[in-house]
Amino acid sequence: MSTLSDPPKQSFRLSMLIYDTRYRSATIQVVAMIGFLILVGWVISNTVQNLTDLGKEPSFSFLSEPAGYDINQRLLDYDNQDSHMRAALIGLLNTLLVAFLGCITATVLGVIIGVLRLSSNWLVARLMTVYVEMFRNVPVLLWIVFIMAIMIETLPAPSAFRGDNSDAAMHVMDSVALTNRGVYVPEPLFHNSLGNVSVFGDAAVRFDISLDLIAFLIVLGGSLFVSTKIRQWADAKQEATGLRPTIWHIRAAVVLLPSVLLLLVLGFHLGYPELKGFNFQGGTHMRNSLIALWLALSLYTAAFIAEIVRSGILAISQGQTEAAAALGLRPKRIMNLVILPQALRVIIPPLISNYLNLTKNSSLAIAVGYMDLTGTLMGITMNQTGRELETVMLGMLVYLTISLLISSFMNWYNNRVKLVER
Repeated sequence: MSTLSDPPKQSFRLSMLIYDTRYRSATIQVVAMIGFLILVGWVISNTVQNLTDLGKEPSFSFLSEPAGYDINQRLLDYDNQDSHMRAALIGLLNTLLVAFLGCITATVLGVIIGVLRLSSNWLVARLMTVYVEMFRNVPVLLWIVFIMAIMIETLPAPSAFRGDNSDAAMHVMDSVALTNRGVYVPEPLFHNSLGNVSVFGDAAVRFDISLDLIAFLIVLGGSLFVSTKIRQWADAKQEATGLRPTIWHIRAAVVLLPSVLLLLVLGFHLGYPELKGFNFQGGTHMRNSLIALWLALSLYTAAFIAEIVRSGILAISQGQTEAAAALGLRPKRIMNLVILPQALRVIIPPLISNYLNLTKNSSLAIAVGYMDLTGTLMGITMNQTGRELETVMLGMLVYLTISLLISSFMNWYNNRVKLVER
């Protein structure tokens, strides 16, 4: 039952969408969205019409046509008669490979260099400063070309491994060959292999996955899960009693023994590269283009990560270090247990940007002949088919997807390590 103090209820009127502050902001946003969609629709319609007038109607049917070109570095089987779709898939895998290797290597180097920049040793700190300033202030493209030139000019040809000259060749432990054509390393082989399984029925995107690899990953994943449960049990016991049981040997056995037993059952052995004719046969061939791109991106990005790590460490109060030292912890343990875990909250957000930059900078691979996504889909495929719009749009979509996935994963990890307030 209404009372005299209740304000009279007003019926809704269209004028309230503009003059009423409760609806005005929503009205403006809806109008702006409609205008944006109209603009996008006009741009798409105008582009399609112009392409139609030129006789180049937008179409992705070219992806099923034979590519007609070779790809030197590849993770899957590929022939020049395969489709442009499969060529783009090979290029995408090459991009993901160098991005993954680069992010791991840059992170390890960046953390080490960032910590060493704060060393009390004057010489070590200055050397790390020279490294950071040198790599940060020179374009990454020049580093890629420079490292590629060093590998081509300084490493020996495969002929140097033959006969009396073999002692002068760069042969590491009679198993790894460093040549001006690339690095040849042993490949894993199995006497009792489980075979392969094909994924996807379409020949354009079909690829085979080793069942041996799947079995190894399952066993390793299960071992790591059990190891994590053992650590959680030790943490709970420490919380309850104040004493932490010694579990490192149990965790090591849980992780290593099942994997070693599986490899023994499968008959694991290494296939070594051998010089046959004018080149090496067997083993795994890592071309100079891959190594040069990997090293250049890693060293370049590590300089930025080092500064991020250094700033994250300096953001932690000096009292934290003094308190840990007062408890009798050594400097190395203070850094690992006290400083770095807290500094991660400062380090991770800018670290995400550097991972994204490294992934996008991998598109410079064409400078040294490494066939990544840019060199295949947005390079040779675009030139052969004349489909500039379609190939560039697909490339942009792929890079956008990769960047969003990296950002999502790192943001999830950032939420895991951030300070939880009670």
